[in-house]
Amino acid sequence: MASVIPAVSRLSNRIIRILGCNPGPMTLQGTNTYLIGTGKNRILLDTGDKDVPEYQKNLSEVVSSEQVNIEHIIVTHWHHDHIGGLENIFGTIAKNPKIWKHKRDTNDAADSDIPTIKMNWLTDGQEIKVEGATLKIHHTPGHTTDHVVLTLLEENILFSGDCILGEGTAVFEDLFTYMKSLNRILELQPGVIYPGHGNIVEEPLEKIRYYIAHRNQREEQIYQTLKNNADKQLNEMDLVKMIYTETPEHLWPAAAYNVNHHLTKLTKENKIKSINIDGESKWQYIPIQSNL
Repeated sequence: MASVIPAVSRLSNRIIRILGCNPGPMTLQGTNTYLIGTGKNRILLDTGDKDVPEYQKNLSEVVSSEQVNIEHIIVTHWHHDHIGGLENIFGTIAKNPKIWKHKRDTNDAADSDIPTIKMNWLTDGQEIKVEGATLKIHHTPGHTTDHVVLTLLEENILFSGDCILGEGTAVFEDLFTYMKSLNRILELQPGVIYPGHGNIVEEPLEKIRYYIAHRNQREEQIYQTLKNNADKQLNEMDLVKMIYTETPEHLWPAAAYNVNHHLTKLTKENKIKSINIDGESKWQYIPIQSNL
């Protein structure tokens, strides 16, 4: 069982974690937000969800007790549990911060999650500095098209957003780019991971390799399940019930979402075929044709 994350934790002389107080099946104990730096001006990484008074109270008390100013707010990606709290914080707890986020893909919906607040667009490799902390931006799409992770250069810490969680595995929008991002994070060789949800990952390389192996294993399980039921057409939830036997039922919809991305990839590789039956998409194994 995961250890309880306190509402506020001083993780080092440079980092204070403030829990978003928005627990749920997808957010675990809540969204981790981080106040970073050692001087008067600090960086806030992520802002939790919208209209969570307990979180705003805790963040306000930290800013007041530390006697600091939030100079920069960096948002790892557009999901509401990371950017939603910005409307509550901007102009109040953070008086006049510079807001940073990576642009979403042009195929996404318009990048106007909070149209009343000016966004400054992050670029891959960019560095944002305050006294005692230098954060380097790494664009890691897959979970979302705008997702970034950040390395704290002074301590070789990786802030992983939703690419890697403190417990369980992550969902993603695009499996191909997500796998590329996981491999890129592995190349960064972080000493520790501070995730967007869950506890600190003290053995990050092992965790990253597990994520990569887990996705490959899931794909093989999906493929073999379809192969072993070659006479049947199966949908995502059929496969979830056959494969995710140890996963709690309330997480099946999220598992089905991930399975769908594996199915899309396998279909593109012509290993399986998609069939529309009465308006519902199902999948079936394609027997390998012999040239003999």
